[in-house]
Amino acid sequence: MKRILTLTAATLIATVGAASAMTGPSSFDTLEIQSYAPNANIAALSAAQVNAVLNIIHSGDDSGKTAAVRSYLRHAS
Repeated sequence: MKRILTLTAATLIATVGAASAMTGPSSFDTLEIQSYAPNANIAALSAAQVNAVLNIIHSGDDSGKTAAVRSYLRHAS
């Protein structure tokens, strides 16, 4: 019985994790990216690409963020 509950819980966790990974960026993320690259087609980006852009935006170095975001998005397309 414990094995069934454990397997059920593991399956549920894996399913929820996969479903959340398939969702698009939040509206806050979209607005944040568009503040650096207003014409970016964010819907065409994968979750990994959105995370990469957000990592650039949230990095400690403020100089050149706009150029770095725009460069990444040009090469991501």
